[in-house]
Amino acid sequence: MSGETHKIFVCTSCRHKGTDCRPGFELISNLRDALQKALPLTGPEFEVSGIACMAGCSRPCTVAYRASEKATYLFGDIDPDTDIDDLVAFAQQYRDLEDGWCNSGERPGKLAHTALARIPAAMIVTELNKAGVS
Repeated sequence: MSGETHKIFVCTSCRHKGTDCRPGFELISNLRDALQKALPLTGPEFEVSGIACMAGCSRPCTVAYRASEKATYLFGDIDPDTDIDDLVAFAQQYRDLEDGWCNSGERPGKLAHTALARIPAAMIVTELNKAGVS
């Protein structure tokens, strides 16, 4: 998978309940710093960016991992101060998984029980291989 970009999206709309605090901005900064410090273990393939909303409002802050031909993950209840190590460890794990698929017990720390969704990789059917699918 060398050279392929893995994307980590962080919700910037999520708010701590009852406050105006939006932890996503702090999480983006902390995660970028941590991934940079973890080089070369994490590899240079990660792009971290904010996204307006991932519909995890009741479980702030939400983070998604996505790459071509891999399952996509959405995690909730992420704390920008205490969960960075788990996010970096999962980045390493996710990068090394051929299809991105892993069970909850295989994910590091808090990520073992805060997944909101695991979305299978899209199957793109072309004219050439339609006959084999039908």
